[in-house]
Amino acid sequence: MTVWALAGLGLVILLLAGDALVKGAVNLSLRVGVPALIVSLTIVAFGTSAPELLISIDAVMRGMPGLALGNVVGSNTANVLLVLGLPAILSVLHTSGCETRKTYIFMIVASVLFIALAFFGTFTFWSGLILLAALAYMLFDAARDATRHRRAEKALAVEDEVEGADPDMPWWRIILFLVLGLVGLPLGASLLVDNASIIAREYGVTDAVIGLTLVALGTSLPELATTVMAALRRQADVALGNVIGSNMFNLLAIIGITTLIGPIPVEREFLTFDLWVMLGASLILIPFVFFKVDIGRVWGVLLTAAYLAYVTIVLI
Repeated sequence: MTVWALAGLGLVILLLAGDALVKGAVNLSLRVGVPALIVSLTIVAFGTSAPELLISIDAVMRGMPGLALGNVVGSNTANVLLVLGLPAILSVLHTSGCETRKTYIFMIVASVLFIALAFFGTFTFWSGLILLAALAYMLFDAARDATRHRRAEKALAVEDEVEGADPDMPWWRIILFLVLGLVGLPLGASLLVDNASIIAREYGVTDAVIGLTLVALGTSLPELATTVMAALRRQADVALGNVIGSNMFNLLAIIGITTLIGPIPVEREFLTFDLWVMLGASLILIPFVFFKVDIGRVWGVLLTAAYLAYVTIVLI
């Protein structure tokens, strides 16, 4: 098999294993009495970010920190420009009716904090603790808001609240999903990182460039699939919330946890270009979040074209 095929196989294994881990962990937690609200805010959120986390940890352990940082920065840029752009071409995202101001402000604060720490030249153990502390505060605030909302709206059914919940799932399936997830994630990450590094050497590009493009695009596929379905079902709040939540977790959780494994030096290109593109892409959402503007087909074309232009510049 070619390195491209092996890298693709690694990505497929990662995505399937991440989905299996979420299903297994959600149903195990609910079976042993963990509240559905806590499961939604922690296990599901971390589980869906597991592929990016395993890739970043594996990359740092193999001496390829540029790939880890590129994966996070590239994924955040792709999440806004491509993950919202492509679905908007298929069906207008009616974001004018969404209430995402608070979480969006959190995402911008997380982005600014991330960039500020990057200018120290290296994401260290202490940088990671700062990012994880910010994550803990945001999770606490989200839990508090969700509790208030639940009291106001009355409790919803567990299976409607938590992604992957199945009240009738037998124990053997829960254990099978957990095993598949725990075995598949490191296997897929190893395959993808190994072959991505070979591709980088063959084409004379850096690990950071591979992280910003190939790996970032691959790990954004679940978000893209979710957003396409949300757009077709006219669930703009799901689409926008998915992107904002994923970006916050990428910045705070993935880099925060990875720096506990090893430091992540920040290459000059990130400081002069890529981080600012990521922030600029995030700021593009202001009209849709604050001024009740829908993401129509014209916006979809512009966002998608902006992403293609960014990837072209990175690869040149």
